[in-house]
Amino acid sequence: MIKLVECVPNFSEGRRKDVIDAIVNEARKYKVKILNVHSDADHNRTDVTIIGEPEEVKKAVLDMSLKAVELIDMNKHKGEHPRMGAMDVVPFVPLLNTTMEDCIKLAHEFAKEFSEKAGVPCFLYEEAATKPGRKNLADVRRGEFEGLKEEIGKNPEKTPDYGPNKIHPTAGATAVGAREFLIAFNVNLATDDIEIAKKIAKAVRHSSGGYRYVKAMGFEIKEKGIVQVSMNMTNYKKTPLFRVFETIKREAERYGTHVLSSEIIGMVPLDAIVDVASFYLQLDEFDSKQIIEKRLLEEFL
Repeated sequence: MIKLVECVPNFSEGRRKDVIDAIVNEARKYKVKILNVHSDADHNRTDVTIIGEPEEVKKAVLDMSLKAVELIDMNKHKGEHPRMGAMDVVPFVPLLNTTMEDCIKLAHEFAKEFSEKAGVPCFLYEEAATKPGRKNLADVRRGEFEGLKEEIGKNPEKTPDYGPNKIHPTAGATAVGAREFLIAFNVNLATDDIEIAKKIAKAVRHSSGGYRYVKAMGFEIKEKGIVQVSMNMTNYKKTPLFRVFETIKREAERYGTHVLSSEIIGMVPLDAIVDVASFYLQLDEFDSKQIIEKRLLEEFL
């Protein structure tokens, strides 16, 4: 019986193509599928979507992480996105014939091996978290590389789960987790006013009174002269994309602007898109089983 997991490693380089290629190419040595590579120059960050059997995925991402440590110096890194390490985040997601417990075990194994080989402190988050205060990635990464450099080794709350109780001098620290499928969903606004993006992000994110499964921040997209509401949707079944999108549209109108476009970074579950189609087409009782490609996969996989 084949077992599949997904991993979406995010590393802190989105501008130097040679460095990005060198890190991603480490995964090509293994029996995994690289489904997506997305680099963002403003965020100065790349995320990669990899699927495969658990052990192969773990080895592929481990070699990617070691290469990131070799090639990225966090002391020189600048970007819009929060970050604390060269290999910043490594989440494992259950797919076929695997459970969340399998991914939690994988997260522990990866964090232990990576910290031992690279000397990078690792913090476990989401379902792999060892304490409640680390379940939320934003809490783990608060202060970013520069802040963690000052706190780790001094503040007991910043003691890593694996690895040395000190920052790696160039590679920082890494968050390793196990979680459900996350959708990276961004909405671009027809304005360059960053304050508007920040106000709308505050309106939709859960931590400031918005939707339960939304994490959001406002960013400048300088190369396009616009701003963006950048979101992580951590449970699309309970907080669907269309509901958040409609709220952002209305909030934008309040501030005298409008939505230019939206984008999904990386991979997305079919059911999330079906929910959007059902809402905007006002379909009655539409089911994803009516999609022929999905039925074919179910029949022949």
